[in-house]
Amino acid sequence: MLIDLFQLRTFVAVAEEKHLTRAAERIHISQSAASAHIRAVEDNLDTQLFIRTNRSMELTHAGELLFHRAKALLGEAAQFASFARELNGKLEGMLILSTSSDPQATKVGEIITHLRNTHSLIKLDLRARPSSGTRHGLKSGEIDVGLLLDRPIDLDLFYYQLARIEYVIAGPVAWKDRIENATLAELAALPWLTPHDSSMAYASMLVEMFASKGLELNTVIHFDNAAIARNLLLAGAGMMLMRRDLAEEGARQGQLAVASIEPASFSLYLAHLASRKEDPLIRAFVESTQAIWPEMTLVHSASR
Repeated sequence: MLIDLFQLRTFVAVAEEKHLTRAAERIHISQSAASAHIRAVEDNLDTQLFIRTNRSMELTHAGELLFHRAKALLGEAAQFASFARELNGKLEGMLILSTSSDPQATKVGEIITHLRNTHSLIKLDLRARPSSGTRHGLKSGEIDVGLLLDRPIDLDLFYYQLARIEYVIAGPVAWKDRIENATLAELAALPWLTPHDSSMAYASMLVEMFASKGLELNTVIHFDNAAIARNLLLAGAGMMLMRRDLAEEGARQGQLAVASIEPASFSLYLAHLASRKEDPLIRAFVESTQAIWPEMTLVHSASR
């Protein structure tokens, strides 16, 4: 019975997405390849792992039990490879890093530069993903470390808080008179740019600011990349949440209008699998992150 790690990674991705096509897209393989991997795992184990319907793939009881073991094995395999590379006295290997589309906020450039200056044999594969995608990737083994806006809620992960980032409501400068002293209800009625992924930190802040008060935003455009959304805002397409420092700079330059409503805030974290806390590559990245973010602190979830 031979099951390779790539087949296990596909199994974990399908189990988390509950959908073959979405899982295949997530791990960058074809749907037919993903289907073949699942068949191979089931054939080798002589066990049905999924109950297939027209719309989803649900784990069987056996699949659920094996799912947790598969995630653990993927983490152990990555850690094994790191320790093996460390034996020659030089830390080398590949780290897959996921980060948001806002590199200025995460200081990812400074972190990577410090890491490369300290450990020149470590290479990086950098990927832009929203927080929800980063969490899934960390747990399935597709990603080694992530920089994300999040809440420390996942028991499988270690979170290191880097900073608390404030977000304000900003809009086109042409709407300045309608924005600056508007109430929440008046702001909600203006055209909005909002994320299509409700699990994004950005969406969670909008829920806290508006939906929790019974207000529904007048969304005219959905987006999945905040940098593109900011460009649309500057072109006059609609309102959005924006990092306070960027919004205030845009207002000083006469490009944006900023509402006087109290800012929302979210924490920026570095995260990795808890089971990989002793992995030499992970330790090296954590140390470089702390060099750039000296106030970084390890945060445990409330239920840990």
